[in-house]
Amino acid sequence: MGKQIPTSVSFNLPDGREVTIETGKLATQAHGSVVVRTGKTMLLCTVVSAYEPNERNSFFPLSVDYQEKFAAAGRIPGNFFKREAKLSDYEVLICRLVDRAIRPLFPDGYMNETQIIINLISGEEEVAPDTLAALAASSALAVSDINFGGPISEARVAKINGEFVVNPLKSTMVDAELDILVGATMDNVTMVEGEAKECSEADLIEAIKVGHEAIKVQCKAQLELAEKVGSTEKRPLPVIEVDEELLALIKELCEAKVLTVAKGALDKKGRKNALKEIKDKLKEQLIAEKGEEYVAENSKKISAYFYKVQKATIREMMLSDNTRLDGRAYNEVRNIWTEIDYLPAAHGSAIFTRGETQALLSLTLGNKMDSMMVDTAFGSHYSKFILHYNFPAFSVGEIKPMRGPGRREVGHANLAARSLKQVMPSVDDMPHTIRLVSDILESNGSSSMATVCAGSLALMDAGVNISSAVSGIAMGMVSDGERNMILTDILGDEDALGDMDFKVTGTENGITACQMDIKVDGMPYELLEKALLQAREGRLHILKEMAKTIETARGELKPHAPKMSRVEISKEFIGAIIGPGGKHIQKLQLDTGTVVTIEEVDGKGVVLVSGTDPVGIQAAIDHINGVTYEPKVGDVFEKATVATVMPYGVFVDYLPGKSGLVHISEISWSRLDSLDGVLAEGDEIKVKIVDIDSRSGKVRLSRKVLMERPPRSPEDERRDKERRDNNRGRDNNYRGGGRDNRGGGRGRDNRGRNDRNNRRD
Repeated sequence: MGKQIPTSVSFNLPDGREVTIETGKLATQAHGSVVVRTGKTMLLCTVVSAYEPNERNSFFPLSVDYQEKFAAAGRIPGNFFKREAKLSDYEVLICRLVDRAIRPLFPDGYMNETQIIINLISGEEEVAPDTLAALAASSALAVSDINFGGPISEARVAKINGEFVVNPLKSTMVDAELDILVGATMDNVTMVEGEAKECSEADLIEAIKVGHEAIKVQCKAQLELAEKVGSTEKRPLPVIEVDEELLALIKELCEAKVLTVAKGALDKKGRKNALKEIKDKLKEQLIAEKGEEYVAENSKKISAYFYKVQKATIREMMLSDNTRLDGRAYNEVRNIWTEIDYLPAAHGSAIFTRGETQALLSLTLGNKMDSMMVDTAFGSHYSKFILHYNFPAFSVGEIKPMRGPGRREVGHANLAARSLKQVMPSVDDMPHTIRLVSDILESNGSSSMATVCAGSLALMDAGVNISSAVSGIAMGMVSDGERNMILTDILGDEDALGDMDFKVTGTENGITACQMDIKVDGMPYELLEKALLQAREGRLHILKEMAKTIETARGELKPHAPKMSRVEISKEFIGAIIGPGGKHIQKLQLDTGTVVTIEEVDGKGVVLVSGTDPVGIQAAIDHINGVTYEPKVGDVFEKATVATVMPYGVFVDYLPGKSGLVHISEISWSRLDSLDGVLAEGDEIKVKIVDIDSRSGKVRLSRKVLMERPPRSPEDERRDKERRDNNRGRDNNYRGGGRDNRGGGRGRDNRGRNDRNNRRD
């Protein structure tokens, strides 16, 4: 068999970079496969779908897996096994982005197990592969015989220096005010996710429009490729027959009862039990009318038809009567109560409860050693802001094995983290590692938004000086194409039967993050704008409720929380602080009960000292300042320790690692012939630097210049006068011997001696 002859199409991004989609060369036994390439970045995507439906499933069994091969960037994985292991959170998030965009476009009732695998097989640092993953998935479906309502694609839109940029290079994202990923078909936007530095609703809508225009070009390229390879013929779908007689009977028996429950404004548990009772009675009625065997054989069909009647009845009630399941107005937020400082041992904590959704947030402050290492194909980095989200089964009254966080938990944690990081203080102001953990204790709609609100409260409770409080709200929509109802703060049931799930977070000043999934075609921008403005009203209402508990961050960290100080030093001193094999820094940490870390940043050494005892922290800082101190004439040291006593003076340690000589003549104003009984090793004295040798760097210290000079006796005055007279005679000698080399030499020597005598006095 000869070499495969590939088929390809290409298009240009708005900045002129070319993107190529190729099929027919790699992985040809998959039902669809493509390689998407731009520059050195290449993604291989394959799709396989079973030919027969999986009868055991009640939902579409689609799995999307995105993985970056470390070899793509010329790296070996940093883990113990030195191979790609389970998907990282970053890879899981890309899986979710693709899944959310394509899942709604498969045919209704399609139950054939389908798997999409996307691998980064070559990469360059400047190109973000997440912008190409959905394009690769949709292209693989386009060249296959699998029924799919695409094509779709995704595009990143960033606002950089006031301009909207599509799929920007990574290096330019440092200055981005807004960063969203838009997913869309040729005609409709289906998914939006991203973050912003408190952007306006108008900016978000404009960014979505820019992204959609770029996606249209990508969709046209996929259609062209599908036509080239002749994949417009799709495999036949199984005909799903509807038992109209049974459906009509269930509607007749249940519609009025469901409507009564829907209008009853019951809580989640009451509504669930009431609907279950209607369904149980339905089965009893069907057994009486059609027999037990008929009901057993058609059990799945009966359940499906009952849910269909239930959904249609509730939606019609909402659109016709402008009534919601719990009796609220369309723009009303459920009752909220909050509490902070609930966990006495935590460094910060908060409870946020909205209706039947409750999040308990705990906050822990750590040092640099606690930061989280993230190992990716393009390199490793450390994150000092960590947010984890847990959704135990008991929060919805169910039983489920504890198997660690799933993709949903990873996605919700990411959305909350993106929302809060926009208001976090700078590393200089808050050098701690911060870990937030959200435990969802009750859930009935938007626990991720409860996590954002509780996270904001916990940060303020801990004393983390965030720039503004952040709240979040989940919006929904029910639409029949002509009538539209935008819902504020949706319930879980409203999410399930609605046509949109739109989560928006932000401060009083603007949006910090968003996540939107649209389940219907033809969402007009006017309706999207209405949803955003209604979300703003709800967000501001929640902020006011949160402010009743705490408005701004506490003035200081809690007493039991680790304190941290940051010291900048010249990088030449890093080795002196660490010592051989870490000997000095380990001793420093042991002596002061602190954790000390050092790194080089922008050509400077940055030392972080953390601990719970302020005295220990200050002692460590004093030690570091001593090691890095550069002597200056005039500096005074309150507690210099006598290290060695010599006949001519004492050597003192005036700072850690810094010593100098105090000559015997500089110890006291009184003349000392010996230091016996005057100073001993271990004594502490106050000294001042009076001289530094320019060549050797040796420091000369004085004690007496800091002491009050005693009054002079007549005998002292007589001796001084005699000394001055002698000096004048010697000076005359010096001047007279100017022409005589020998005399001049003696004169100079005498003057030198006289100068020394004067200094000594």
